[in-house]
Amino acid sequence: MTDPLQIVSMTGFARVQVARADQTFAWELRSVNGRGLDIKLKLPPGLEAMELPLRNLAASRLRRGNVTGTLTLKRESAATIQADAVVLETVKNLALELVKAIPGAPPPRAELLLALPGVMRNVSTQDRDGENEETIAAVEAAFAEAVEELVAARAAEGQKLFAIVDANLLEIEKLYRAACQEGAGQTDQLKAKLLAQVAELLGEAHALPEDRLAQEIALLATKADVREELDRLSAHISSAKALLAEGVGIGRKLDFLMQEFNREANTLCSKSSSIALTNTGLALKAAIEQLREQVQNIE
Repeated sequence: MTDPLQIVSMTGFARVQVARADQTFAWELRSVNGRGLDIKLKLPPGLEAMELPLRNLAASRLRRGNVTGTLTLKRESAATIQADAVVLETVKNLALELVKAIPGAPPPRAELLLALPGVMRNVSTQDRDGENEETIAAVEAAFAEAVEELVAARAAEGQKLFAIVDANLLEIEKLYRAACQEGAGQTDQLKAKLLAQVAELLGEAHALPEDRLAQEIALLATKADVREELDRLSAHISSAKALLAEGVGIGRKLDFLMQEFNREANTLCSKSSSIALTNTGLALKAAIEQLREQVQNIE
């Protein structure tokens, strides 16, 4: 029996927030369906070097999907302002030399020296020894946690997806059985229709030879024979069930199988000679399209 826990969706969302002594940061990961695995990360300035190892970490847990990760980082404490000792000493010495060179010039005032460009600077927490390394380690740990949450979210979405896919497949199987019943009588219907048309056009007095009628009926029956299409539909249904039972990494195979489903349904409709079979074929095409839309979300 198919285990719905094996079916993984490519759609999911995860958010992990971490509060530290002087900063708060949060990871948000979003995933949607995609042909392959495409991971894009948005990192604050100064943390760009982390992108490659983080991408590799995510790739080790995800097979397919377009994944976007955003890291927001907020400093809780205000930046510390301090004077640059080297710059301040240089400016002070220049000011004292100017006082000596200009008779009557007042001595330099401390607040004016501190107001000169480059003397004062902001010291963020990243400037403290070891702080940047601790931040990187915390960001990596939070990202790993967010990836695991995303994996769990995609698995939970996969359970819902399985229920829809399973129901769609049952509907296709039901329509297939109906097409088998309606297609079985196509030859007899064509024969009766051809005989009626010949009788109407030529009349009984000018009836065609039996062997000529048999040839025409055989030709029409061959063109309208849908057994091959029905056999292939049956095989595709079995293949889809087998893939669902397999569960892991089946999205691409199912997507390709949907193309084969649709090809047989189109041929079935083109060969149909009855309103009932045509209607069943159209309903089959609609059910296959609904299944295809869901299959595109499977990893």
